[in-house]
Amino acid sequence: MKTIATDNALKPAGHYSQAIIHNGLIYTSGQFAFDADTGEKHQESIEEETRHVLKNLELVLKEAGSCKEKVIKTTLYISDIALWAEVNRVYAEFFGDHKPVRSVVPTHGDLHFGFHVELEAVAAID
Repeated sequence: MKTIATDNALKPAGHYSQAIIHNGLIYTSGQFAFDADTGEKHQESIEEETRHVLKNLELVLKEAGSCKEKVIKTTLYISDIALWAEVNRVYAEFFGDHKPVRSVVPTHGDLHFGFHVELEAVAAID
């Protein structure tokens, strides 16, 4: 196993890794809409929050030698299923024609740090 740590994404504040590579796959920790440089939250709108979550995912994947086109599975946690249409639209724009398998888990309340979206992924690496 290889642990991934990048300065391009928010550093872990707890006892976890940003990602781990094992047997040709990268497993990412949940991504929130934090700015990696400033630690600032990006919560202007659900669309902007989702875009920033996906950007952070892409940064971790790049550090591990992967990319969004190699994502196999995602798990999306969303604070309110009523936000789903906006989240799904941004998610579809990000992935384009690539359609990883996906689970969506409504949490019926804000996520950690008051966020509305968290995303974890499994991707292949070269």
